[in-house]
Amino acid sequence: MRGTSSFLIVANRLPVDRVGEKSWRRSPGGLVTAIAPVMQRRDGAWLGWTGAAGEELKPFDHDGMHLIPVPLSSMEVEFYYEGFSNATLWPLYHDVVAPPIYSRVLWDAYKAVNDRFARAAADAAAPGAVVWVQDYQLQLVPSMLRKLRPDVKIGFFLHIPFPPGELFQQLPWRRELLEGLLGADLVGFQRPGGASNFVRLCRKMLGVSAVKNDIQLDDGRTVRAEAYPISVDFGELDQLVRESHVMARAKEIRAELGDPEHVLLGVDRLDYTKGIRARLKAYGELFAEGRLKPGEAVFVQVATPTRERVEEYIRLRNDIELQVGRINGEYGEIGRAPITYMHQSFGRDELAALYSAADVMMVTPLRDGMNLVAKEYVACRHDLRGALVLSEFAGAADELRQAYLVNPYDIDGMKRSMMTAMQAPPHELGRRMRSMRRRVATHDVDRWANEFLTALES
Repeated sequence: MRGTSSFLIVANRLPVDRVGEKSWRRSPGGLVTAIAPVMQRRDGAWLGWTGAAGEELKPFDHDGMHLIPVPLSSMEVEFYYEGFSNATLWPLYHDVVAPPIYSRVLWDAYKAVNDRFARAAADAAAPGAVVWVQDYQLQLVPSMLRKLRPDVKIGFFLHIPFPPGELFQQLPWRRELLEGLLGADLVGFQRPGGASNFVRLCRKMLGVSAVKNDIQLDDGRTVRAEAYPISVDFGELDQLVRESHVMARAKEIRAELGDPEHVLLGVDRLDYTKGIRARLKAYGELFAEGRLKPGEAVFVQVATPTRERVEEYIRLRNDIELQVGRINGEYGEIGRAPITYMHQSFGRDELAALYSAADVMMVTPLRDGMNLVAKEYVACRHDLRGALVLSEFAGAADELRQAYLVNPYDIDGMKRSMMTAMQAPPHELGRRMRSMRRRVATHDVDRWANEFLTALES
């Protein structure tokens, strides 16, 4: 018995979050924003976990999307998701910013859940369907699905960085992951370096031959590894930020902050790869050195909650909250705190207003596959004002060359860039922003999806 979905997205999470007991809303994350419109246009289906442990639901429709839930037990959430995905693969793929955990128990859970996703996809896919598997949690699914359904076209896209060989080779299960990805017809990466790393590892560890980015397998198949930098819906954001209620809210935000001369903004998931501690340290030192004064600048740091039960993240949250409290305590005055910190998530309208209100956008991850926040900020600045301070270790740095590029490990360099961005004349800001907007407008999310799917289907 074959399924009916001719286009199927397979991702760790469904693109919805629960609101109350029986209703849902579309999730705010970059993956959902990028892919949901593509799926809707193709009348496809999305297969993934609801986010609640032990929940078994039948397929349902929401917001024009057909959704197929895959259940996870509480133990699988702990071992597969919080464990192997986020305590092993995430730190390893992000240059070992935190030490990875290598555990056979976690690996067994990862294999079992990937097998369940592959079987669910095999059941849902129509004959000859296109199946697009997403991200690091499901790297074994392509080969598992290939064995079950050799008739379907399989694409895989990795949203996080793919590490160099000397890091990847630490993994005890390195061969299995490479073989898992080679089940796909097309493996996509954010940056050309990720594709090159993958091809080199396949050559070295599996003994396959490769011509440029085409990997030749013993079964006669050719797997292509290529970079497809993900992007945002430029048109939607550009239109949203021009709406009167968003413009009014942006002015309101500045007033609520005390109308400082400079508003700096960080919008990140609360993750140790995002470089939040380093950027706050640089900002605090500007006050300590007298280069900034209370009331002159306010840093708004939005830290979206994530992986709340993982020890590393609990420790990070505590560290950042202590750091914010210390800087505000030492350099603040009554009614004029140097940092406004919010550990919460915001809707698109509020984020668009924050982007409009910010003079300097700080995007300084220690390592990032792309970082769509940088592109969202650019898309929201139709006024050609605002400065983007961007880590050279974010994938977005390849495209947004007119940002103020920084090494997030270099605190003094970050301080210099922050001051330069705050003091830049309007014509300089306009020149830089115009160039970056041109890039994001022409290389938007539709182009990303179309280029990947055209290559897959051809």
